[in-house]
Amino acid sequence: MKQLLQNIKNGKTIVEDVPVPTPREGMALVKVSASLVSAGTERMVVEFAEKSYLGKARSRPDLVKQTLDKAKREGVMPTVQAVFNRLDQPMALGYSTAGTIVALGKNMQGFKVGQRVACAGGGYATHAEYNVVPKNLLTPLPKNVDFESAAFTTLGAIALHGFRLAEPQLGENVAIIGLGLLGLLTIQMAAAAGCNVLGIDLDPKRIKLASALGLQAVSRSQAESASAAFTANRGFDSIIICADTASNDPIELAGVIARDRAKVVATGAVGLNIPRKIYYEKELAFINSRSYGPGRYDANYEENGVDYPIGYIRWTEGRNFESVVDLLSSRKLKVENLITHRFSIEDGEQAYEVITGKKKESFLGVLLTYPERKTKEERNVVFPSSVRGQSSIVKLGVLGAGLYANATLLPVIKNNKDFELVGIASSGGLHAQHSGKKFGFQYATSSEDEIINDKNINTVAVLTRHDSHADLVVKALKAGKNVFVEKPLAINSVQLSAISKQLKANSQSLLTVGFNRRFSPLAQSLSSFLFHRTEPLHAHYRINAGYLPLSHWTQDEQLGGGRIIGEACHFIDMLTFLVGAAPVSVTAHALPNGGKYREDNVSMTFTFPDGSLGVVDYLANGDKSSPKERLEVFCEGMIAVLDDYVSLTTVKDGKKKVESIAQDKGWKGEMAAFAKAIKGESEAPIPYEQLIGVTRSTFAAVESIRTRSRVEIS
Repeated sequence: MKQLLQNIKNGKTIVEDVPVPTPREGMALVKVSASLVSAGTERMVVEFAEKSYLGKARSRPDLVKQTLDKAKREGVMPTVQAVFNRLDQPMALGYSTAGTIVALGKNMQGFKVGQRVACAGGGYATHAEYNVVPKNLLTPLPKNVDFESAAFTTLGAIALHGFRLAEPQLGENVAIIGLGLLGLLTIQMAAAAGCNVLGIDLDPKRIKLASALGLQAVSRSQAESASAAFTANRGFDSIIICADTASNDPIELAGVIARDRAKVVATGAVGLNIPRKIYYEKELAFINSRSYGPGRYDANYEENGVDYPIGYIRWTEGRNFESVVDLLSSRKLKVENLITHRFSIEDGEQAYEVITGKKKESFLGVLLTYPERKTKEERNVVFPSSVRGQSSIVKLGVLGAGLYANATLLPVIKNNKDFELVGIASSGGLHAQHSGKKFGFQYATSSEDEIINDKNINTVAVLTRHDSHADLVVKALKAGKNVFVEKPLAINSVQLSAISKQLKANSQSLLTVGFNRRFSPLAQSLSSFLFHRTEPLHAHYRINAGYLPLSHWTQDEQLGGGRIIGEACHFIDMLTFLVGAAPVSVTAHALPNGGKYREDNVSMTFTFPDGSLGVVDYLANGDKSSPKERLEVFCEGMIAVLDDYVSLTTVKDGKKKVESIAQDKGWKGEMAAFAKAIKGESEAPIPYEQLIGVTRSTFAAVESIRTRSRVEIS
C-alpha cells in the first residue's frame, strides 16, 4: 500500500510502499477513501524536520538536555548513534481519515466489515491506503455523510472540544478569533448551538467565506469597534482563539473584547503571554484546549478501548466525534466549500508543498484521496536488491522493529556473517518496511505468522512488547524454529510454564534470552578472575535506572510486567552468571511509592545454592546524568569493581589491574554465541535452568516485596 511519511532526519516527505497492517485485538483495518491534511500540526512537523541539526536543537532545548545527560552517562558515540537512529525513524503523518472497515481484530463488538467509518488519532488515522484504528477512535457514518466530509471529523472534534470548554449558553455572544479551517468549523458550531457569533480574521477571503456560510465576520482592524456594536458594549461572554500564529495579538485582543468574568479558550497554537492588567481587571478565565476531548492521551481509552461512563464524562473524544458526524449529517456543519485542494495519495508530497508555502497558493482544506485499486491487500513488501547470504547458517526472521531492534540488535546482526536476514514483521507494517530496507532484509510484513511459518527461516528473534514474548516464543518453538527473545522471557508464571513445556517438546530447537551483559568482554574477564574461587562470593549490583512515569507501558503489569520483571532480570542474570547457578531464595524491600513510583526503588537480596549472596539495588529515584550500573564483588581475598561496562578493576594479592574499553554490554558476543550454538559448535548460550531460574527469581522478588517475607524459589 502507499503511505505518506516524514523523515525527521533529512526533512524529506515521501510516499512509500508499505505492508498493509494487521489489526490487533480491539482494532479494525480500514481501507481509507479520504484524509485531511492538518495545516497546523502536520505543517509544524514538516517544518521541524526541514531544519538543520542546529535548528532542531534550538527549537527543542528539552531534548538537547536529555541528550547531554545520556552522553554523560553512556558516552558520546553511543549517544550520537542513538540520536541519529531516533531521527532516522519514519514518521507517519495524518490523524483524520474516513473509509470502510475491511477486517476486524478480536473484541470489536458494534462494528462490522463493510461499515463506513470516520477515523481519528495520530499514528492510527494516517495518510495511508489502509490503517488499523482502535475502536474508541472509530465513528460510524450515516449514508448521507460522504467520505470527504467525514475526513473533517477529527479536526471538527478539536473545534467542538474548544467550544465546549467555553461553556456558552443559548443566546450568549461568542467571538471566534482566527477563521482558518479550525475557526470556520468552530464558528458554525457556535451558530448551531444558538449563540450570537462573530468571526475575526486578517484575511478578507476567509471573512468572505464565513459570510457565504451565513455568518458575520470582520477584519482585525474592525474587531474592537465591531465587537462593541455586536455586544451592545457589554463584551463577549466567550472568546475562542483558533488562530495559528506565534504573535500574542489574539490573546491581547481577546482580553479587550471580553466582558467581565468571561472565558477565553485557546484552541489554536498562539502566543500565550497573557497581559496581566486587563485579564486581572476583568477577572477573565483562560483555558488552553487540549485536542479532541477527554480520553486523549489516555492509553486505556485510546488503545485499550476502555470508555468513560457517560454519567461522569458526557463528552469524551469519541462522543465528540459522534457529535461532529451528526452535525455533518444534519447539514448544520458544512465543509464542502472549505476544500481548496485535492491530491491523490501518490502525489501526497505536493500537499505539503502547499501547506508549508513552497507553492505560493492560498489554501484551506487540503484533502488526500485514495483511488480504487484492483490489487489485493498485500501484507508483504519485497526488497529485490537485498543480498542473499546463501552460505549463512542462521536464516533469521524478526518480530518487532522498534527502537531496540533498530538501534541495538539489528546493527550487530547485520555485521555477523553467520546471519542471513530473511524477513521482518511489525503489526503496523511501517517500521518493518523501514528496517527491512535499512538492514537488507529480503522482505517486510505486518504478519507475525508469515515469519513464523516461513520455511526459509530457521531462527526467529522476538523483539516485541513484553506481554507478547511468551506466546510468540511458544509459537516459534512449535514451528521448529530456534528462538532469540529479548528480555523478559515471560511476565508471569503461567507464561513461563507454557515455555518450559514447549522446550521439553522441542528439544531440537534452541532458545536464548537477551541477557546480553554476561557476554560483554568485561563480564567475561570478571568471570575468569573469579573462576578458581572455592568460597561463596558476595556481589552488590547498583542500578541507577532513572524515573519512568506510571503511564509508561513497561509499568503496566499486563503489558510490561513492571520494571523488576521487565528489566531487573538483566542484573539477576549477571549475578547468576558469576555464581554459575540461579538463586534459590530472595528477600526484597521497596521504598514507599508515594503515588510517583511503582515498586521501582527496590533492594533485593538473593541467596544461591553455594551460599553466595547477591544484592541488587534497582533505583528509579536518582539523577539520570550519572552512570547507570556498578557491580562490586568480594570473594576469597579478591575484589572486583565493574563500572558501567566501561572499566573493570580487580584486586588480588595486593595487585591492582584496570581494564578499560568503549562501553560494550555484550550484544555482539551474545549473537555470536547464539550462531555458534545453532551451527552445533557449542551448547545453548545460556543454560535453560538459568533462563528459567532467573525469570522465576523476578516473580519471587515481586512476591517478596508485596508479602514482606523471604520467598523460596522453586
